[in-house]
Amino acid sequence: MKENIMKENICRDYCYQTTRSKIKPVNYKMDKLELVIFDMDGVLTDIISSWKFIHDYFHTTNEKSVSDYVKGKINDKEFIKRDAMLWQENGRPVKKEKLVEILSDVPIMKGAKECVSALNINNVKTAIISAGLDVLANRIAKDLGINYAYSNGIKTDDKGYLIGDGIVNVQLKFKEKSVKRLAKKLNIKNNRIATVGNSCYDIPMFAASGIGIAFNPDDECVKKAADYVVEKKDLNLITPILEKFF
Repeated sequence: MKENIMKENICRDYCYQTTRSKIKPVNYKMDKLELVIFDMDGVLTDIISSWKFIHDYFHTTNEKSVSDYVKGKINDKEFIKRDAMLWQENGRPVKKEKLVEILSDVPIMKGAKECVSALNINNVKTAIISAGLDVLANRIAKDLGINYAYSNGIKTDDKGYLIGDGIVNVQLKFKEKSVKRLAKKLNIKNNRIATVGNSCYDIPMFAASGIGIAFNPDDECVKKAADYVVEKKDLNLITPILEKFF
């Protein structure tokens, strides 16, 4: 049963939900499954964050920006800009192709190929909705055969160097907006959508879909907000759940 999670006592850190409109689960009655939406980082990929993956490469950190964002002091675009400006080599910004190179080492989650394949065979559409980097989301979508990918990017100059300006397609705190836009685009009712996520930022996606699956959840609030919980890091374990609605 989806619940509105606003209790800071079950959150390990400052809860971003105190800085956004209240998340109201509609509790759609799940119908025939037509679309499965996956978060990327920690779900389709076996890493915490595509942004952190790059920070680790450059030995930088965005902890201050994370804190400011969660507390509502900065928006998504500023968050991206601060991150991008930290990524430098020899005191100069890097090219987008450098990010592609770094992220090429990101491993796909165990069972992801089998899970997506089962959905494709049964004519269920698939999508990524992630506040992670588009260069990774597009690669993962292509490798796994996922139909749609929505994520964020960074603008470059005419030589391909990052200029810091963010391209915001998915608002981290408001991922339900992306779910609703895609549902409208595909003319699919929300009660025919399943969403799969691992973090508290995926709770709004759960609220906007027929069922929400907490996969490899990183906090208690994620478990409480989901209809199903799979704690083992094997994405194929969600396939039997989804098969109930084929």
